[in-house]
Parts: sequence; structure tokens; C-alpha cells
Amino acid sequence: MMRCEADAGEKGLLSRLREGDRHAFQTVYQRHKISIAAAIYRMVKDPELVEDLLQEVFIRLWEHRQRIDPGLPVGGYLHRIAQNLVCDFFRKLSRDKKMQDQVWTRIQPSAISVGERMEDREQQELIHAAINLLPPKRREVYILCKFESKSYEEVSLMLNINMSTVNDHIYKANQFLKKYLATRIVYLLLVGISHIGQVV
Repeated sequence: MMRCEADAGEKGLLSRLREGDRHAFQTVYQRHKISIAAAIYRMVKDPELVEDLLQEVFIRLWEHRQRIDPGLPVGGYLHRIAQNLVCDFFRKLSRDKKMQDQVWTRIQPSAISVGERMEDREQQELIHAAINLLPPKRREVYILCKFESKSYEEVSLMLNINMSTVNDHIYKANQFLKKYLATRIVYLLLVGISHIGQVV
């Protein structure tokens, strides 16, 4: 973490913030909101969640303003708050099935145009690695339905299996992928957290 001294203008601003000056708080918010939001987005890939976490970052800043050291850049302090909030979110995700379902909805291949909307190469590789762990027939059915947009009826005819079997393959594939990704995506995204404090 950079520990260079804050410039004279920022020192005064932070001193006023420590004393409860709301105008100083708004100035800090305007100066840093974009960089903090961008850092959070790189990890969570969810604009709505970014908005919630960004708001919480600055709530924490105001609530703990007396901890601010006016001699140090406030950007680093804000990034540490953001880092802690994102870590807390993904720890909660690893324990909360409802949250896992929400993340799954955002990342499952049927909800994206593969190779177009997938902004994070590592997440894309993780999804494909998970799909490759499926049994061969289940993987084939899943790819045809989710990546090639084939209907269950089309897949049934192509593979000479009944539609209930297609449905069973999709259901079991989704259950496996959800469980697999729910644990591994937490690790993948937390890896990136170590970089958040470097962008100040």
C-alpha cells in the first residue's frame, strides 16, 4: 500500500472531514467514487452490487472519519474499506444458498452471449472447466441446449434420447455447476482483491 504523504490541500480537506464537515465529505466522495466503483466492479461484475457496496464504503468512511490520518492519501483508506466489504460479501456468498443462486443466474452460460459479454477471461475459463467435468453425454446435452440454443425436442431427436432424459441431464448439470462454481468463484474473485488497494 502506498504511504506517501497527502498534499497540503488534501490534508486540510481530511482534517475538516474528521471534524464532521459534510462539504469535505462530499468533496472526497466526488473525487474518489469512480475509482472505487471501478475497482469493486472488476471483482463483482454486477452494477447493482457495485452501487450498494460503493454506498457502504462511504457510509463507513463517514462513520469512522475520526480514524482518518490527514497525512496519508484517503484513496488507500477507501480501497481498504472496499476490500473488506467485498471479502465479507464473498464469504457470505460461500454460506448462503440464495446468494449463490443469484450469482449463478448472472454467470450461467444461458444468460450470456459466450465470448461477447463475458468480460472476465478467468471466469469464462472457470465455467468451461466446470462444464468439462460433466459426464460426456450430460456435457453434450448441456452444450447443445445452453450454448447452441437447441430446444429439448431438437436435442432429443439429435441424440436419440427422450425429452425427459434431456431435462434430467440439464437439471443435474445445473446442480453440479452451481455447486462447483459457488465454491470456486469465491476463490477466483477473492484472488483479485489483493490488487484493489494498488489502484489509488
